[in-house]
Amino acid sequence: MIQTITSRDNSLIKHAKKLMNSPRYRREQRQFVVEGMRLCLDAVASQVTIQSLFYTEQAEKRYQSAVEQIGLIAAKRVKVSPSVMTYLTDTQTPQGVFCVCIALDKNECVYKMDNNPRRILALEDIQDPSNLGTILRTAEAMGIGGVLMSRGCCDIYSPKVLRGSMGAVFRIPFTITEDLPSSLDEMKKMGYWVYGAVPSRQAEPVTGMRFPERSAVVVGNEGNGLTDTCINACGGLVTIPMPGRAESLNAATAAGILLWEMVREDHTQRSGADGNE
Repeated sequence: MIQTITSRDNSLIKHAKKLMNSPRYRREQRQFVVEGMRLCLDAVASQVTIQSLFYTEQAEKRYQSAVEQIGLIAAKRVKVSPSVMTYLTDTQTPQGVFCVCIALDKNECVYKMDNNPRRILALEDIQDPSNLGTILRTAEAMGIGGVLMSRGCCDIYSPKVLRGSMGAVFRIPFTITEDLPSSLDEMKKMGYWVYGAVPSRQAEPVTGMRFPERSAVVVGNEGNGLTDTCINACGGLVTIPMPGRAESLNAATAAGILLWEMVREDHTQRSGADGNE
C-alpha cells in the first residue's frame, strides 16, 4: 500500500527528519537515511534493509523502474509532496528519492573477521564528515581489508559521510571501538604490525616501507593528529615526506597516500606478473 503525505507534521516525516539531523537519534533508533537515487540503489544492491521509501511524483515519473525496484523491498512506500521532500532533504538540488534504512549489522571486529591476512586502516577522532566519507571511499578502492574507528570519529551514518563515501559505507567492513589504543595493543598481540602516521622527520618515510599483509596504519584527528596514548600503542611511526612548504596535509589526502603505499607493492607485483605472461 502506498501512503501519501503532504504535511511536515506527519510522524513519519518527523522521524525521518530527526534521523537526518541527529547522530544520537540515529544511534538510538539504529536507523539512518539515504538520499538520492544512486545511493538508494547502492543500498539495495548491498542488501541494506530499507524501512521506508519516500519519493515525489516527479521522481516516480523520472525514475520509474528504479522506484519500483526499491519499493518492492521497502517495508513502507510513501509518496510525498515536493515541499515535504524539500523539508526532508539535505541537498540543494534533491532528486526526490529518500530511504530510511536499518543500521548495518557489522558487529564483528575487522581484525578478527577471519584468519586471512588483511591490511587495516585505523582512524582516531576524524571529525569532518566529508573527510571520513572520502577516506572510506579510498579505502574501498584500494582494497583495504577493513576500517577501525574510534568512538570519537564523526557518525559514519551522517548523510555527508554516506555521500562522500559513494556507498562504500555499505560495503567495506568497519568497526567502531570504544578504546582504540587497547584495540591496537590487541592487534599487535595477534601479529599485526601497527604504524602511527605522524608529521615528523624522525618517523620512517612511508615511501620506503614495505607493509606486511597483516598490518595497520593509524591516522589521527584533522587538527591534533594522533594522541600520545595512541602513538604509544603503535609499534612504529610513519610519515609522508613533504619537500614543499606545507606543514601538513588534509586528513583525507594523507590517508589516501598512506593507503596507496600500503598496497602499492601488491599492485606492482601483480603488474609484473601480468607482463610476464
